Amino acid sequence: MSQALHTPPSTAAVPAETPAQLAARFGLSVSGARPTLRAYVRQLWARRHFITAFATAKLTAQYSQAKLGQLWQVANPLLNAAVYYFIFGVLLGTKHGVPDYIPFLVTGVFIWTFTQSSIMAGTRAISGNLGLVRALHFPRAALPISFCLQQLQQLLFSMAALLVILLCFGVPVSLSWVLAIPALVLQFMFNAGMAMIMARMGAKTPDIAQLMPFLLRTWMYVSGVMWSIDKLTKNSDLPPAVMTALEINPAAVYIDLMRFALIDSFHASQLPHHVWPAATGWALLVGVGGFIYFWKAEETYGRG
Repeated sequence: MSQALHTPPSTAAVPAETPAQLAARFGLSVSGARPTLRAYVRQLWARRHFITAFATAKLTAQYSQAKLGQLWQVANPLLNAAVYYFIFGVLLGTKHGVPDYIPFLVTGVFIWTFTQSSIMAGTRAISGNLGLVRALHFPRAALPISFCLQQLQQLLFSMAALLVILLCFGVPVSLSWVLAIPALVLQFMFNAGMAMIMARMGAKTPDIAQLMPFLLRTWMYVSGVMWSIDKLTKNSDLPPAVMTALEINPAAVYIDLMRFALIDSFHASQLPHHVWPAATGWALLVGVGGFIYFWKAEETYGRG
């Protein structure tokens, strides 16, 4: 009896909980972990007000130090169009045989600038905002999307000037102008997808931002911004594969759609075959594909 009372307690060690077990017991999760795709979309939608407010604030601040202020939103693309008109329209003669060449050129410059600026802004969306990325928890796709929205807002300012130019050069108001709305929606989807692709690449390799201006300039020259692709393909001995590539070039597709919508002398016969399916296909392929590509690296942004 005495021996039983003095038996020392068992010293068998209780196994310690792993960090994962502790986190599960207290309801903790890994900071910055990638959510499911559906949850990620819900998070983005919940922050839609932040995305629009951030885009508007960036647009307002862009020219806040300039004397002319927000007038530069219209002046910049107009000056570019004037330079291109002198070099390509006058010196190189690309205006010959193109009806309403100035509206044709200005439309191409404005629509191309939307794509170019969206991609350039997307390239620096993560690498240029590391302080914000590391300080706050939010779906990182909000940044490239907000930059594309900023460029869309800037384009809408430019479109007001474009409509004035169309009227000044005798282009009549037409019901086809309504087609500009779906064309811009599809182009925005394409631009947002490209911006997200470049944002992920730029986050890993910031030096790519130095290469992009050269690639975009090359892309511009083959997109029919200053010259007519339809005129070239009808009077050229280019291989069929090259002509097809020029026609389905996404930048050229969206430029041609906008010209068809706004310019009365730009006829449907000048559009490539199946232009609306091509525009929709590019928007879905690059928009959805770019979003998924960006989401897959969500947990890596801002680290290292």
